[in-house]
Amino acid sequence: MEIRGTLTPRQIKLLRKLYDEGKSIEVHTVEKTQDELAEELGITRQALSNHLKVLKELGYIRTGRGFIDLTEKALDLLGERKGDVFVFVRIEPTKRKHVYEAIKNMNIKRIYRVTGDIDLIIEADKTRLDEILEEIASLEGVKETITHVVLEVL
Repeated sequence: MEIRGTLTPRQIKLLRKLYDEGKSIEVHTVEKTQDELAEELGITRQALSNHLKVLKELGYIRTGRGFIDLTEKALDLLGERKGDVFVFVRIEPTKRKHVYEAIKNMNIKRIYRVTGDIDLIIEADKTRLDEILEEIASLEGVKETITHVVLEVL
């Protein structure tokens, strides 16, 4: 059964409006209970709850049942902003399928298959750039990689 069939036209319109008016943000999710975190940090559950409340009010986290999301604002503060590197990859035509499958199994944020002089654009975490480039270079069929580090989002 197709999920779209269970939604009303008004719900689909609402989703479209939320999407159009929303902005994409990046999060880092922790799936631990507050009890687990308090114990690991050596503080009381109440103290942790107070700290989380402040972080939430300041926009550094979002919380829900069984998870805590660090927002893009928190990642910036910690110097852990992800998605700041784009790697363009050229692949031998006969090896594309093999390389696509291998790259899909890597810990990479996004992979775009594109037209033109390159085959893939990989959006990755700059803190893992060396590791990612080594993994890609080790794949049979990769002809070239070109790396672009984002300096600023305008």
